[in-house]
Amino acid sequence: MPLSIFGFQALWSPYFLGFVIFLTVLYFLVTVTWKDKFENSEPLKRSEAIYFILAMLSLYIIKGSPIDLLGHIMFTMHMVQMAFLLLLVPIFLIKGIPVWIWEKLLSIKLFQLIVKLLTLPIVSIFLFVGMFSVYHLPSVFDTIKMNMTYHAIYTLLLFIAAVFMYWPLLNKVEGQHKMKNITKLAYIAGNAVLITPACALIIFANHPMYATFYDAASWLKSMELCVPVETLASLSLTGPELFSNLTPVSDQQVGGVLMKIIQEIIFGVILYKVFMDWWQNERKNENEITENALKEFQNRSTY
Repeated sequence: MPLSIFGFQALWSPYFLGFVIFLTVLYFLVTVTWKDKFENSEPLKRSEAIYFILAMLSLYIIKGSPIDLLGHIMFTMHMVQMAFLLLLVPIFLIKGIPVWIWEKLLSIKLFQLIVKLLTLPIVSIFLFVGMFSVYHLPSVFDTIKMNMTYHAIYTLLLFIAAVFMYWPLLNKVEGQHKMKNITKLAYIAGNAVLITPACALIIFANHPMYATFYDAASWLKSMELCVPVETLASLSLTGPELFSNLTPVSDQQVGGVLMKIIQEIIFGVILYKVFMDWWQNERKNENEITENALKEFQNRSTY
């Protein structure tokens, strides 16, 4: 059955598109047009603009295009959505917002306190993994998927937790939590390991876990998050099987596998980038490092 039966609003989310356009226009007003009104502002870098545009494009594709509708129909697409929303968009966002704007935001005492606490590496990694794992508990998942308010709030909080998780790796703000290259490698690897049990539970389950993807009444209720109620009422729908050949268990397992694969690819790219930066920095400063090592050795020898 074609997705077009759900109508233009469900397929392309025009209100969400308007929100994304508003954020993009506001970004360029602040970073270009109104820049001189802010103390210690700096010219917008081309790379920052590209990263922010990528963040907005990715956000709309994930949450505003037909992919969002498919994410309510099939668990597979839901997990692909979550993977890119939580593991890719935060990278673009952190790198796309200029450092001087982050500094302005962090000058607000309450905001600074919250960020300082929740971006401690040990806190941020367990906060993100914990929220992700709790979200995919069947009772929690179905409750959130059938309530517009719960869904919006939890998705936003989970996204913020993902930003906090990446913050110690990517931020360039003075005084904020930062890690050495060796610690970054361990941090990324630890994150990959800690998120595995939640994915494994989904992949190896031999029964459908989420009513919103196999029970007709629960599925229709969850569809109200992206399809107008009057549109749903005019359609004769019995369940997600109308739009997919996968059984609920197969759909669930494929979703879990894709989530893990996408996570491994993204983390693998980050690991490669961290390692290459580390290696290049070592080569660039190899003479200085050798001299310091010799001085330290000579100092120890004198004792």
